Amino acid sequence: MKFLALLREVFPRKASTDWVLFFSVLLVVSFGLVTMSTFAGENFFFEKQIISLGVAIGAFFLATRMDTDILKRTDVLVGLFLIMSAVLLVLFGLGSIAKGAQSWFKLGMFAFQPADAMKLLLILILAKYFSRRHIEIAHFRHIIVSGVYALIPFAMVLLQPDFGSAMIIFFIWVGMILVSGVSKKHLALVFIVGMVAFGSLWVGVFKPYQKARILTFFHPLADIRGTGYNAYQSTIAVGAGQVVGKGVGYGTQSRLRFLPEYQTDFIFSAFAEEWGLVGVSILFALYTIIIVRILMIAMVLATNFEMLYGIGVAVFFIVHFTVNIGMTIGLLPVTGVPVPFMSFGGSHLLVEFLALGLLVSMKKTSRSIHRSSLQNEFLGYDQKMNARD
Repeated sequence: MKFLALLREVFPRKASTDWVLFFSVLLVVSFGLVTMSTFAGENFFFEKQIISLGVAIGAFFLATRMDTDILKRTDVLVGLFLIMSAVLLVLFGLGSIAKGAQSWFKLGMFAFQPADAMKLLLILILAKYFSRRHIEIAHFRHIIVSGVYALIPFAMVLLQPDFGSAMIIFFIWVGMILVSGVSKKHLALVFIVGMVAFGSLWVGVFKPYQKARILTFFHPLADIRGTGYNAYQSTIAVGAGQVVGKGVGYGTQSRLRFLPEYQTDFIFSAFAEEWGLVGVSILFALYTIIIVRILMIAMVLATNFEMLYGIGVAVFFIVHFTVNIGMTIGLLPVTGVPVPFMSFGGSHLLVEFLALGLLVSMKKTSRSIHRSSLQNEFLGYDQKMNARD
């Protein structure tokens, strides 16, 4: 009985959703599923993704019923952050190694990547931090403190080593710093520090294959039999689609296994070969609708915490999409970043739907922010300033 009472307290709201956002996402998911179903003899990916989709949609609707005020509590967020940091540490001892990275927990036929959940948690942590300090954001210490929150998961994920997820964590922090109102001088200083940090990572942390991937950025097709092979085959697949594509099930690059990781990292390439420019244009339009819808919701949310969370979620999807598309057409290094909602994988799909579910839940309590609301929101800050005086 106590457990049921706790559930009613955490999930008190009736289920409802933003159907434009939800169905746009489902169409993107469908494109991924159709592409997976065409892989010769690889129904495993399709069937497993269907199961993951069911779990993710369930999490989405559960999140829409959640009382998100609990996520504004510092003790809750810090506690979750410490737990997820501990989970990332446990990976080094109990995690499974795949493609050279020890970043997965495997339970039978299913696997979970904790870095995906940490990305969402970092958005919540940063939204909480910046929402309470936006008036005094000019103080440089807030860049340092928020940077520490990002640095902890960034370092642990990078050491797995998972360069792609580490870069996503970094860009989430950068994106939320940009919208927090930090001064241009501080941004310049952050950029300089970042360059120094990158130089240090290059010398002492990055492995040879990671350096090779980064160097491939400057000339992806310089070594098509080595570090540039994946990018080369991907660009062939994208170009082979031409205007209308080869047709569903007739993508030779994926069916004949020339295209590596065609169900995850390079599913966009497999899709582009079968659907051509027409299909790619529809896919880009759907992602545009998703991002615009997220930002529209963020702009009408009740508090700065919720608004910053919505913007952080938009940054999360934009960075994933941009990095993946960039690497599939040879403009960015291959980092193993999935296409949101489209690539094979249950953990990232679950986190993506959960992120949207929380956003929809926040939308239910949105209201116009009047002067009195602003005064209440900043009351704590004014009291602190008066106490100092």
